[in-house]
Amino acid sequence: MDFLDLKEQPDGFTIRIRVIPKAHRNALAGVENGALLVRLVAPPVEGKANQALLEYLRSRLGLRKHQLQLLGGQKSRHKLVKVQGVERAALERLAGPESEE
Repeated sequence: MDFLDLKEQPDGFTIRIRVIPKAHRNALAGVENGALLVRLVAPPVEGKANQALLEYLRSRLGLRKHQLQLLGGQKSRHKLVKVQGVERAALERLAGPESEE
């Protein structure tokens, strides 16, 4: 089993994410090389996948809009997301078995 690579920051955590766009459903798909795999229905055009990713993570973690920020990877499948107001254990649970939205 691969472990989620979380970097602790003074005001939260950063998490590496690899997005799989145009999936049949939004779902977590495990961890690969320390990055959380996230399947998204949204296509990778005009920032739709980025927006869908942040909305999906917000709903999974019960966060407000200002608590998630896309720091890097705006035009890549490899993203860097900053998460505030969540404990490490809640983020580590995202790496568990595949789950549906």
